[in-house]
Amino acid sequence: MAEWAGRLLSPIASVAVRRQAVRPIMPERLQRRYCSLTFRLTQVLSGHGCFGRYLCQIERESTPKCHHCVGGNKDTALHTLQMCPAWDEQRRDLVAAIEADSSFPAVVKTMVGSADAWDAANSFCKTVMSAKEA
Repeated sequence: MAEWAGRLLSPIASVAVRRQAVRPIMPERLQRRYCSLTFRLTQVLSGHGCFGRYLCQIERESTPKCHHCVGGNKDTALHTLQMCPAWDEQRRDLVAAIEADSSFPAVVKTMVGSADAWDAANSFCKTVMSAKEA
């Protein structure tokens, strides 16, 4: 736990928003029985999934651009969660279920607060990440 908390303190610009969202809720999250991390949820929380920016970083793609929207936006976990029009319907369902906005900190804080919100976030991640890989 101490090692994990220490790693979350090191500032790396590309993951700063995710770290700021996860660090405050980490102790609470570890006490919740319903807070089981799934593969898809972990991809979104870490940003290490089928996101153009990550795939470009590890040299599996030549561009960080999103394949699901027009405009050349960088495909990141934040882009997927908050902006990509390809996931508008899933995002509306998530926002309605968790009764919060789709900002990363709001989603993380809310999903730790209730099993229903956790399930909604998990469902969003499963649906969207599965579709991104197809």
